[in-house]
Amino acid sequence: MTQTRRPVNVRRVDECHTLDEVFQHCLPAFGGAFLRRIYMILDRAMGIGCPLTLSISGPVTVSGQHLAWLIPLLETGWVAYLSTTDAVCYHDGHRSLDGHTRDPIHEVPIFADDAALRDAKTIRVTDMAFDEEVLLDQDRFLSAVLARPEFQKKMTGTELRYLLGRYYAAQERQNGVPEGLLAACHRLAIPVFVGAPSDGSVFLNSMKLWAMRQAGVIPAYDFDLDLHAEVFEACAYHRWGLFENPAHSLATLILGGGVPKNYNLQPEPALGQILGLPNVRGYEFDVQIVTAPVTDGSLSSCPPAEAVTWGKVDKDTYLQSTESMQADYSMVMPFIVKALLDNRERHMHADVTETNHQGYLRNRGGYRLFELRDRLVEELRNDVRENREWLLESVGYPLAHPR
Repeated sequence: MTQTRRPVNVRRVDECHTLDEVFQHCLPAFGGAFLRRIYMILDRAMGIGCPLTLSISGPVTVSGQHLAWLIPLLETGWVAYLSTTDAVCYHDGHRSLDGHTRDPIHEVPIFADDAALRDAKTIRVTDMAFDEEVLLDQDRFLSAVLARPEFQKKMTGTELRYLLGRYYAAQERQNGVPEGLLAACHRLAIPVFVGAPSDGSVFLNSMKLWAMRQAGVIPAYDFDLDLHAEVFEACAYHRWGLFENPAHSLATLILGGGVPKNYNLQPEPALGQILGLPNVRGYEFDVQIVTAPVTDGSLSSCPPAEAVTWGKVDKDTYLQSTESMQADYSMVMPFIVKALLDNRERHMHADVTETNHQGYLRNRGGYRLFELRDRLVEELRNDVRENREWLLESVGYPLAHPR
C-alpha cells in the first residue's frame, strides 16, 4: 500500500520569529515530534472554536503553575470545565492566608533530608515546601468556611468549589495577593469537578465538622455532597458541547492521569452506554501528556486509541486529532500556552476569515457553564424521560439468588 510521505523539513531557530514557528518547524523527530503534533492538534482545535475541557493531576497550585500558565489559559474563554483533585483545591488557598501572604511556599531539594525537614516542621511536595502552620491555618480557614450557612445543604462538588472560590477570592483581595485557581474559576463560572472528593483535605475538614456533630460537640452540620447530581452535571455539559455549542464537538487536554483523567472522559459512556441516549460521540480532539508508560496497564497511561474502543474518543477522527506524549507536563505547558496566546494576539490583528482561525477570538468571558447548569441539567433530564422504555429494560437481569 502506498503511503503519503511527509518530508523532514526544518527551519533554523534563528530564522523563527514566533514560538508557533519553533513548534512547527524545529521539532522534526523523536520526542520533539510528539510535542509538535500535540501543539498542532491544540492549535487546530482552538482555531475552529472547539470547547476545551481540562484534566489536571499533580500539585499545580502548591507549585505555582496555576499562576504561571493555567489561569492565563482559563482566561482565553476556550475552557468549558476543569477536572482535578481535592488537593489542588486545598493548596490553592495557602498564599492568601493571614500571616502567610509573603512567600509561604519555598523551594527545597528533591533529595533533601526529610527527617530534618520534619524536625523543622516543614512539609515537602517534591521540591516545594511550606511550614506546617500553613497547613493548620488552611484547615482552620476551610472549617470556618464549611460551617457557613450557605454550605448547610446537599450540593454538587461544583457548587462547593464555586462557593469556595468566592471565599478564596475575598481572602486574596483582603491580603493583596494574586488571584488563585478557584477564585479565577468562580469569576469565569468554570465548573470544577473532583472525581475523588474524599481523597483530600478539603473533604477531611468536612469530615471533622461531621464528626463534631456526631459527637455532640456542635449542634448541627448539614453539608453533604451529591455525587449523582455532579456526574449528571458533567454529562449535561458534554451533551451541550455535542448538540448545542456551534462547534458540535469537544476537545480535551489531559495533564497527568489518575482519577481526573477518567472523570473527564466518562460523560460519553455515561450518556451512551449507561443512559442509552443516541448519537453521543466522544471527544474529537484528545491530547494528553503523561509520565506513566503505556506498558503499566493503567488508565493514566492508555493512549486515545484505547479510549476509542470505549467510545470516549471519536473513532472517525482520532487518527488525525489525538496524540499522547510521555513527558512531565510542567516542562512543556508554559511554552504551549504561550504559543497559543501569541497566536490569538496575532490573529486579532490579521485577516481571520479562515474558519481555522476564528475560534481563537472567542469571547474571553468564556462559556460560563456553571451559570447555565440548571438549564443544561434539565435538558438532559428531559432526554432521560424520553428514553424511558430503553432505561426500564436496562435494569432487568436474571439475578442468581444469594444464600
